[in-house]
Amino acid sequence: MKEETPKPKGIMSRRAFLRTGLAAGGAVAAGGANAMPPQGNPANQPPNVPDWTRSLGEGVVARPYGKPSSYESVVIRRDVEWLTASRESSVSFTPLHALDGMITPNGLCFERHHAGIAEVDPADYRLILHGLVDKPLIFTLDDIKRMPRVSRAYFCECAANSGMEWRGAQLNGCQYTHGMVHCVMYTGVPLKTLLDEAGVKPNAKWLLLEGGDSAAMTRSLPMQKALDDVLIAYRMNGEMLYPENGYPVRAVIPGWEANMWVKWLRRIELGDQPWHHREETSKYTDLLENGKARRFTYVMDAKSVITNPSPQAPINHKSGFTVLSGLAWSGRGKIARVDVSLDGGRNWQTAKLDGPIFDKALTRFYYEFDWDGRELLLQSRAMDETGYVQPSKSELRKVRGVNSIYHNNGIQTWQLHKNGEVENVEIS
Repeated sequence: MKEETPKPKGIMSRRAFLRTGLAAGGAVAAGGANAMPPQGNPANQPPNVPDWTRSLGEGVVARPYGKPSSYESVVIRRDVEWLTASRESSVSFTPLHALDGMITPNGLCFERHHAGIAEVDPADYRLILHGLVDKPLIFTLDDIKRMPRVSRAYFCECAANSGMEWRGAQLNGCQYTHGMVHCVMYTGVPLKTLLDEAGVKPNAKWLLLEGGDSAAMTRSLPMQKALDDVLIAYRMNGEMLYPENGYPVRAVIPGWEANMWVKWLRRIELGDQPWHHREETSKYTDLLENGKARRFTYVMDAKSVITNPSPQAPINHKSGFTVLSGLAWSGRGKIARVDVSLDGGRNWQTAKLDGPIFDKALTRFYYEFDWDGRELLLQSRAMDETGYVQPSKSELRKVRGVNSIYHNNGIQTWQLHKNGEVENVEIS
């Protein structure tokens, strides 16, 4: 199966389903209403002995670093070629439709580079901490790894995630509309630990984080956030960071837009005011309908998306028991509830949240229903523990207009057709 880069657009009960499942081959052979069409090689299917049972397989260390089955080769990050002029300053998208649970595999975390991937030699790596401190410091990677550490699962979302949808439905696939988000168990040192080691002067109110890529990506960070929950991370899901995600060290700024999570972190300067650099003036600001721009809009508000069914994950059965699955997240804290609508927002049902539910992390939700084969308009709506409710797109546009790129957390609509195919549409 081959997926292509998208182009812009223009009842059976659960118990009955489970009984059918237990009957397995008998039901399929009988060609029941929900039977999948015949696929694969019949010689490998019951009652025959399949090829893989007839001979020994590869031994240990034949695959010294594991990778997914070749049958899952379509589950990869993808870019949209026409979206940017070059791949050195571009983005790839996480295949949300092909994943489950709340942790993103390291090899599938979306990428966003401003000047390509910096290949940093860990022996030469240094982190400089200076400015309004009592004692300027330079840390090696080993210095950082010897310090007290913590491991926390956090989502990381590009401010431009869903940015192409401000003016209406554009791309078919939640990989492209919502795939600039991932959730990883990061391991690192609290930034507060480094600041305590250096000694912060009383007039220090802001930090400048600078990356080691050729763009020297910089962002100003308020001191209050730096002392709260920011990590200087070197591991993701137990492994060292991947180069495309900032190896050997990156900043982790929980709940805030991903451009703040400076990769290949090489310098932290303390000052008494923000630096007003390019990425916080001409870029990463929210242009409003009246022509004014909002700055320093760090927090990623509550958001959700249905990942299955979705345009890249159609329904393959004709009707019957169906598990709808999706992801929700909020930069303000934990997800408290997710509602699901099958009729474009006229009626809502509460979805089941599947643990663990962490602060500022992706949360998986499920909603089980009997699909009768009709066309549906699928939506999800997230609520976080602060009471914030994910807005509809029309509600969002009343405040933000349509001229922005960033911070689009409006409710997404998928239209499920009778043949099981799914399309990105907009009804509000």
